[in-house]
Amino acid sequence: MSRLLQLLYLSLIILISEFFHISHGDVGTAARYSSPYSPTQCFGSDPSQFPSSNLFAAAGDGIWDNGASCGRQYLVRCISASLPGTCVQGQTIQIRIIDYIGTAPSLPSVNGSTIVLSRTAFQTIANSSVVTSINIEFQQV
Repeated sequence: MSRLLQLLYLSLIILISEFFHISHGDVGTAARYSSPYSPTQCFGSDPSQFPSSNLFAAAGDGIWDNGASCGRQYLVRCISASLPGTCVQGQTIQIRIIDYIGTAPSLPSVNGSTIVLSRTAFQTIANSSVVTSINIEFQQV
């Protein structure tokens, strides 16, 4: 009986911890960049690399992984910014890494970001066109 009680307590603790676990991903920063987006380090000038949603990004040094991040998909959400009310609450997007920001044909709004989002991706999770960088939670899918 003691073993069953221990198992019940353990199950209850795991269940409760899931309710209070807010983040399942990593935290970083995101900037934005604009066209031209091609050619890219990952896929050259192939137009099929761009999702029809235009939700894509260039990898910063922290996730580039010597090109292994090419094609990876990430769930990204804005968690804060320097200007209150910037984040679109409850909005999470799925982006595809198509480039390395160090060789991208256009410059990021801020250097040193974890991920540099396309203009469409950035505007989907952030309300302000004034803010050049946001804090994000991201998770590879």
